[in-house]
Amino acid sequence: MAAKTKGLTTPKPSFAADPLPKVKVSAKSLIRVSTHNTGEPHFGTKGAKRFDDPNPDVAARYGTCYFGLMLETAIAETLLHDLTPKRGHFQIHPDIIESRYVVHYKGSSLTLANLTGADLKRLGAHGELSGTSIYKKPQKWSKAIYDHPDQVDGFIYMSRHLNTEKAVVLFDRASAKIKMDKAIRLTSHPGFAAAANTLGILSA
Repeated sequence: MAAKTKGLTTPKPSFAADPLPKVKVSAKSLIRVSTHNTGEPHFGTKGAKRFDDPNPDVAARYGTCYFGLMLETAIAETLLHDLTPKRGHFQIHPDIIESRYVVHYKGSSLTLANLTGADLKRLGAHGELSGTSIYKKPQKWSKAIYDHPDQVDGFIYMSRHLNTEKAVVLFDRASAKIKMDKAIRLTSHPGFAAAANTLGILSA
């Protein structure tokens, strides 16, 4: 009989006592694919996403904003998030593609907790953090990191929808460090053709 695999646990009670593994990331390296070309970055408080604040009191929640470090990651995590490929390709109506913008940012250096690789394992978690479709435990990890005395701006994790690449979530306390630089329509972005080819995106 095969041994039962241990699922993702929540942060241990002593989590706040240990320093977080940290990395510095430039605001310029972050990319979002959005339906908006103003008001970015948007820090949401709906509680519906993987690392959103689980506080039942909506008014008391911290906001979160999600980014890729590559255009392909940002597309996979947004435009392709709920789509199923057919014969290895995603058929998307041109109007949907045309409605998206690639948002680039400027600002200062961001201090992020590293929730990838050996650092993730040493924190007591594993790939289920970004792989599970049930967000209850990942949200508890987000809350533990937000409350940690190190007061990081957010954290890096492995993208679920492009699992060779890293993604970033920022907490709203980082809002003073990052500003929108420009928003380019996705179809006009110089990297879109290559990204669409890699991801198998076809215009329906």
